[in-house]
Amino acid sequence: MTHDGVNKGRRRFLYIATGAVGTVGAVGVATPFVKSWFPSEKAKAVGAPVKVDINGLKLGEMVIAEWRGKPIFILRRTKAVIDYLRDEGLRSKLADPDSEVASQQPDYVTSDVRSLSEELLVIEGVCTHLGCSPKFIPELEPQPFDANWQGGFFCPCHGSRFDLAGRVFSGVPAPYNLQIPPYSVDGGVVTVGEGAA
Repeated sequence: MTHDGVNKGRRRFLYIATGAVGTVGAVGVATPFVKSWFPSEKAKAVGAPVKVDINGLKLGEMVIAEWRGKPIFILRRTKAVIDYLRDEGLRSKLADPDSEVASQQPDYVTSDVRSLSEELLVIEGVCTHLGCSPKFIPELEPQPFDANWQGGFFCPCHGSRFDLAGRVFSGVPAPYNLQIPPYSVDGGVVTVGEGAA
């Protein structure tokens, strides 16, 4: 047996210790990286459904909520508005009167007033042109800047106009109707972010 001054037991211990420290270091570095793949609690809260109490919302009034960082307009429409939305003269001025772009509303919102009930409109307040927030103009009367448009939602950024169902008028920069988010109604509470059953 030759003895070359090497302690094989000590060498083996150093290999094992170095490997263990390296493994712990790799796990320490990988853990934050893997955790970054999952949404934070704040991000989960932003995407969570939002409940809005509309018991005090009167006819013709609108309330604004927020869901996923977007304004959500909730409007209680009058009978006059509902009748106007079905007027053939209005429909002839719209780019998509029958809401044929399926991605603009959930499949359970199919009526010509684009809502679960005629009276209640729930819509994203984001113009489909460049993402500005349209202004609510509730009066059903010719507007000073456009006598052919009788109120609804007006985007001041580039002049896009929508009716009180969020349908876009022809000849404006916005290419699509305003988006209808998934929502449900239970009594006097609207839940935005969860679809109707």
